[in-house]
Amino acid sequence: MPVVGLFNREGQKVGDCQLNDKVFGVEINQYAMHQVVVALLANKRQGTQSAKTRSEVSGGGIKPWRQKGTGRARQGSIRAPQWIHGGVVFAPKPREYRMSIPKTMRRVAMLSALTSKVADNNMIVLENLELEAPKTKEIVKMLNAFEAKKTLIITAESNENVFKSARNIEGVTVLPVNNINVYDLLKYEKLIITKDAVAKVEEVYA
Repeated sequence: MPVVGLFNREGQKVGDCQLNDKVFGVEINQYAMHQVVVALLANKRQGTQSAKTRSEVSGGGIKPWRQKGTGRARQGSIRAPQWIHGGVVFAPKPREYRMSIPKTMRRVAMLSALTSKVADNNMIVLENLELEAPKTKEIVKMLNAFEAKKTLIITAESNENVFKSARNIEGVTVLPVNNINVYDLLKYEKLIITKDAVAKVEEVYA
């Protein structure tokens, strides 16, 4: 059973936190994580790009000059792609980029991402993260204590004070535990998670 340190906001170790093997000690599946990240990024694409082909742009219709005898290159239309105001070759059209990933693969990818954070010693469990009011310097002080820069902070519930305190810090994102995803877990180097959030993750995935 994996064991990580339990820390306070000042970066001092106050105990140990035992993690569930079924969530934080599984075999890491690189393929599943890759597939889920590709799908997440693809699903964010709008797919609204559009350009006109030579058959859709206005103008043209007749041959600009006769085929032979002018000394110029033969042309069939002034709206061919090589002309100014001509159509686009293989013009992009609106399309759907959405990918479907099996529920089992999404689960394997999530467990692999969580396990990788523990395996790389990049997961920090906090005793609590309660702020009476939004204070950016409090979050900065905590990040400095853990020498964390590119960091994902996960709370058990939506915490407006923590969110407002961290939103102006470059490279730091705050998410409630029910909004975590594989892409964000892999994108950020450090994972700072509260003890209550760990319990919720284990409740869902164990």
